[in-house]
Amino acid sequence: HTLAGGATAKSPVRNNSFAIMTDYQTLHSRLTQVGQEHLLKFWPELSQKERDELVRDLEELNLDEIKLYFDKAIVSINENGIKLDDRLQPLPEGKLISIDRAPAEKLAAYRAEGLRQISNGHVAVLLMAGGQGTRLGFDHPKGMYDVGLQSRKTLFRIQAERILKLEELAQEANGDHGHIIWYIMTSEHTVQPTYDYFVANKFFGLKPENVILFEQGSLPCFEYDGRIILDKKHRVARAPDGNGGIYRAMKRQGILDDMRKRGVLYLHAHSVDNILIKVADPVFIGYCVQEKADCAAKVVEKAAPNEAVGVVAIVDGKYQVVEYSEISAKTAEMRNSDGRLTFSAGNICNHFFSSSFLQKIGTTYEQELKLHVAKKKIPFVDNAGKRLTPDKPNGIKIEKFVFDVFEFAQKFVAMEVPRDEEFSALKNSDVAGKDCPSTARSDLHRLHKKYVEKAGGIIHGDVCEISPFLTYAGENLASQVEGKSFTSPLYLRDTRDPLPGHL
Repeated sequence: HTLAGGATAKSPVRNNSFAIMTDYQTLHSRLTQVGQEHLLKFWPELSQKERDELVRDLEELNLDEIKLYFDKAIVSINENGIKLDDRLQPLPEGKLISIDRAPAEKLAAYRAEGLRQISNGHVAVLLMAGGQGTRLGFDHPKGMYDVGLQSRKTLFRIQAERILKLEELAQEANGDHGHIIWYIMTSEHTVQPTYDYFVANKFFGLKPENVILFEQGSLPCFEYDGRIILDKKHRVARAPDGNGGIYRAMKRQGILDDMRKRGVLYLHAHSVDNILIKVADPVFIGYCVQEKADCAAKVVEKAAPNEAVGVVAIVDGKYQVVEYSEISAKTAEMRNSDGRLTFSAGNICNHFFSSSFLQKIGTTYEQELKLHVAKKKIPFVDNAGKRLTPDKPNGIKIEKFVFDVFEFAQKFVAMEVPRDEEFSALKNSDVAGKDCPSTARSDLHRLHKKYVEKAGGIIHGDVCEISPFLTYAGENLASQVEGKSFTSPLYLRDTRDPLPGHL
């Protein structure tokens, strides 16, 4: 199944050729070696089709790694709840630049560097879009969600148009039209609907060969004794391996090779659900390139000591994201002499990687990534073959986190960005009142109103949306708005924008 760009992703309709492990004896002895022979207990009852499905599930498990994974997971469970206060240091001054406090000419130089790298075709975006909008009451890929802007644009469309605009800005600055490659990590359930959506929308004007979809992997769910759980008589219980599964997926599905072939040197990685994301941000890329960083994070200043967000810090001399639960209230409340929180660098899943660093992760460090374990209620098949959903946790799910590669970086830097300009997450339905469609909408309106006012216009009211085709980050608006007065709702659109409601 070939997705855009010719990269092969596993099809939802997989082929039926199983060259190995098809006879029962071979399977049984192989599974016995790793203590998982119970997975075959219903074999005599299974149809040929069901046996094929079970074999396919077993082939997708790397049986030699299973024991290793479980043992590492148990170590991780035993470390849960350990406070890291005594081993913790904040990011040093020289490793963190703040957009709000940096000189304008420095930021302009970084932006010029970033645009130059885009013109040279050296930049790609790594989008984490595996999730469905379940918590939004939306059973499609989250990127297809429309938060209710006047334009009715979805998250995918907004981000695609920002990429197109940035390619234009880079060409205006340097004369060369470089393409930003868009690598999109989907999941088993979202790969096909995502692909169909891009095809139906003609890739939003991007070249199809520069949009490459690939699939996040999964890991089996375990009982507490290390035995893998059966979800059905012929299916293994599996769960997505977390956004940190991106490194293994990139290696397995040819993304690292594709980057090498295309000459991609730098990647901006982020999750799909931030409506304010500056996709392939030239200021961030330019800063990282000039700093010769192999890995970096954008952070926002924590709003309060008890805000439940991970912070980027140093633990035992290595960079990592420290979860809110891993530090005491006393440490969370520490302040510097200027009154700012000592541990204030809030992580927002917004990262930079050099290609060479990602290649190193793929070949070496991926196997050393920490595992994060959650005890969960996992549906299972009892000895009679009946599928049950437990009422208390009965097993573990294992995840990897994208930021756990920070510790392997030789040169790590961070950039503190203004939350109101760069971060508004979409996690919940409007009932929650935060990180929901109405907050995403009003955060975008507020930012776009600020753009208009900075360019010399006036808006009466608060609803304001500007097409990405007109401006990427507030630049070049004066000719449209200077000295003009507008009444909300305002929607500034480009000739390339479909009329509202015609998407």
